[in-house]
Amino acid sequence: MKKIAVYGKGGIGKSTTVSNLSAALSMDGLRVMQIGCDPKADSTKNLTGGRNIRTVLDLLREKKDTVRLEDLITPGFNGILCVEAGGPTPGIGCAGRGIIAAFEKLKELQAYEIYKPDMVLYDVLGDVVCGGFAMPMREGYADEVVIVSSGEMMSLYAAHNIAQAIKNFAGRRYAALNGIILNRRNIKNERVLVETAAREIGAAIIGEVPRCSLVQDAEEEGKTVLEKFPSSEMSGIYRGLARLLAGGEAAAAS
Repeated sequence: MKKIAVYGKGGIGKSTTVSNLSAALSMDGLRVMQIGCDPKADSTKNLTGGRNIRTVLDLLREKKDTVRLEDLITPGFNGILCVEAGGPTPGIGCAGRGIIAAFEKLKELQAYEIYKPDMVLYDVLGDVVCGGFAMPMREGYADEVVIVSSGEMMSLYAAHNIAQAIKNFAGRRYAALNGIILNRRNIKNERVLVETAAREIGAAIIGEVPRCSLVQDAEEEGKTVLEKFPSSEMSGIYRGLARLLAGGEAAAAS
């Protein structure tokens, strides 16, 4: 089992990227689990026909100790195991603490041991890297971290913060930074800006996702590009990146 935490500034297209990677991995024969770690709880909606699934925190509030593992996991496109951590009632409680509670419950119910995913992708909001939002890298849940960024300044600022947080945990054998996925916004000198930022944080650009109208066309139907346009060039880009991230896991499944 390989576990990857994908971080990035809110609104950068991180959930879109993660969902398409999950779809690509599943179509390569891997058993995939995607865990949304954002209070908006919309990470997996393009794997479930556009609908928002029940969150771990909502179910814990409703069912308390009677909640079952199958309540927390929703099958999505091509059998992808979808989980949304969720968040507190607006204005009450800490979103980071909600992620911690969700992770602890999944661990208590032995989600990984029972479902045995080949790949686990955590979709984590990267505007703030503290508390529960740092849990995937801090508590050893993930093997590595990938940052999604464009050339926009706030996106690059978030990437710097995420990289610094990873360095702070480097001595504890926690998740290492794999690299940056450039999710293009077609701004001036975008590649150069991201390459410069990557050098500053000691990372590499491991993949590049062009801006493409097929992404929005697919999302209008609550689908990924892999599901809606499986033969498209864009699907091929996601497949190539997914195989790069999967490494030995993809080889073992083939």
